[in-house]
Amino acid sequence: MSPTHHDHSADTAVAVMQNVRHAVPVSADGTPVGFNPNRTLRVRVELSRQLRRRRTQLALGFMALLPVILVIAFAFGSNSGARGAVNLVDLATSGSINFALVSLFFSASFLLIVVISLFFGDTIASEASWSSLRYLLAMPVPRVRLIRQKVLVAGLLSLSALLVLPISALIVGGFAYGWNPLSTPVGEQFTFADGLLRIALIVSYVAIQLTWVAGLALMLSVLTDAPLGAVGGAVLISILSQILNQIDALGDLRNYLPTKYAFAWTGALVDPIRWDDMVRGGFLSLAYAVVFATIAVLHFRRKDVTS
Repeated sequence: MSPTHHDHSADTAVAVMQNVRHAVPVSADGTPVGFNPNRTLRVRVELSRQLRRRRTQLALGFMALLPVILVIAFAFGSNSGARGAVNLVDLATSGSINFALVSLFFSASFLLIVVISLFFGDTIASEASWSSLRYLLAMPVPRVRLIRQKVLVAGLLSLSALLVLPISALIVGGFAYGWNPLSTPVGEQFTFADGLLRIALIVSYVAIQLTWVAGLALMLSVLTDAPLGAVGGAVLISILSQILNQIDALGDLRNYLPTKYAFAWTGALVDPIRWDDMVRGGFLSLAYAVVFATIAVLHFRRKDVTS
């Protein structure tokens, strides 16, 4: 292509853009007349976009596949526990509800944290790494709306993953071990219907307790342009909190760690239900989540987006 032809094409493109700019009426603030920011980046569109991503499909697929892996592990593994000892693993094969309970027990301290960190830590940082964040803001999508829509979609995906695991475990466990009532390590038994209510309560508490992970991953996603850094940072901080929670020398300081009440859901396995630690854990996690999310929003509103 000759330089003359190249210059002519560039001049034509500039002329077309100028004509389009003059053809579309704009308001005093520079936005097109009739533009409604509430119609930009709809949840349905963003959710559909995220569901097509391979990492979303793999994450949700693994949550559904985990109970099958556990059934195979229980079938080929051997019980090396002490004779007469009773724990959740021993009771896992006694029925579908017990199996779902054990699946949650194995997943709550790490796997669910990784999945939630993945969905929330990938929100803003991934757009920055793809150099598409500035184009989203140039549409224009208001910054607060952009982060809100991203959080809503990440929350829906995280909640879906949290629901897929116990539902899949109930189905797989039912076919593998039967539809028996819930039995607890302390010897209490609940009817199948009451057991389902207890599982629903446990899932609800885990969802609330892990909101601090979501807020932390979101904050890191805004502070960095590397999705792996945001996801990995949230997971590492969670592991660090769990380690610190095991150090008795910290005393009462452990009460302020976000993972202090990570397993307070065991209060749902007794009758009557022990609400005290679940209430404390819920409020503590929500407080951390609000602080992290506020920092994320305030920083993103002032952030110089160059990618």
